[in-house]
Amino acid sequence: MPSTTPPHHAFPGFSSLSAGPEAPLEMLAACHEKIRQQCATLQRLVPHIETRGVDADARLAAAHVLRYFETAGKLHHQDEEDDLFPALIESMAASDARCLAALTQTLLAGHRTQDALWLPLRDTLTRIARGEQATLSAADVLPWLTQHAQHLQHEDEVLLPMAKRLLSDAALEQIGRAMCARRGVSFLTR
Repeated sequence: MPSTTPPHHAFPGFSSLSAGPEAPLEMLAACHEKIRQQCATLQRLVPHIETRGVDADARLAAAHVLRYFETAGKLHHQDEEDDLFPALIESMAASDARCLAALTQTLLAGHRTQDALWLPLRDTLTRIARGEQATLSAADVLPWLTQHAQHLQHEDEVLLPMAKRLLSDAALEQIGRAMCARRGVSFLTR
């Protein structure tokens, strides 16, 4: 039986800060919003450093972006790759599974691209967070931001609505429990 989201939850793009692993699709959607916020901070950091240099605000912003994508961002990819994608593929009939496998492979490739584009940014942000002089140019940031924006849009418009439609309550609970285990927290039942 497909999962039903309570009517007071807007989906996708659930914006409640209380979204957690007990509602894994809402948590993933809320994470997408947090990713967008961190990307916006990174984008604003480029002109800030150009005009003000690596000041206290730049160091703090760089540290926040760095911490987010080195922790929550990585966990988010694991949530999708280790739990959501396999659960979706398992929920489909044989012919549909091939289509869904292609979708998840495209999204996995997007994660690998994001990871590769992140490495040089991570190094620069680490230097900025330490207060070292570093250049953060739009040319360095834009490919990563663009890839993220396209990837998140695809997940919000295709992946999460599909998961909401196809996954059973039991499958969603299993995903939520895995998210909790990954983060070292207890799963709370609704």
